[in-house]
Amino acid sequence: MEKLLTYSVVQRKDPSNPEAEKKFYGQPQARGVAGIRELSKRIQMMCTVTRADVMAVLIALEDVVSEALSNGEIVRLGELGSLQVSFSGDGVSKKEEYNDSLIKTKRILFRSGLTLSNMLETLKYQQVEQKYFKNGKAPEEESVA
Repeated sequence: MEKLLTYSVVQRKDPSNPEAEKKFYGQPQARGVAGIRELSKRIQMMCTVTRADVMAVLIALEDVVSEALSNGEIVRLGELGSLQVSFSGDGVSKKEEYNDSLIKTKRILFRSGLTLSNMLETLKYQQVEQKYFKNGKAPEEESVA
């Protein structure tokens, strides 16, 4: 079975130019969720490890990655990619004035490795109808005020 990334076409305004005419853009549509249980089931089918062993390793991986990131380490997951903590916030005029309270936005950066980069290069697409709509209505159903 050929793998296809599904997408729908949606109309959006340009946030940098709200007065400009709306344009149509492609938007990926998820087909579902592959949670830790589903992933462990798939991994079990690919190797000799039991599903329980895979689950144990994946759950431990969550804890170990969280601990490493909170310790300021970059976490490299082989050819899958790497994770690193990043933050931004307010600036000050003098170095001595800077303190932790100025850090506002914290996030985790993910940089894909060779495996995911190669996957992106070989993606094939299939256009589908939009699944979810603003206010639960398709654009043509919304009343014009």
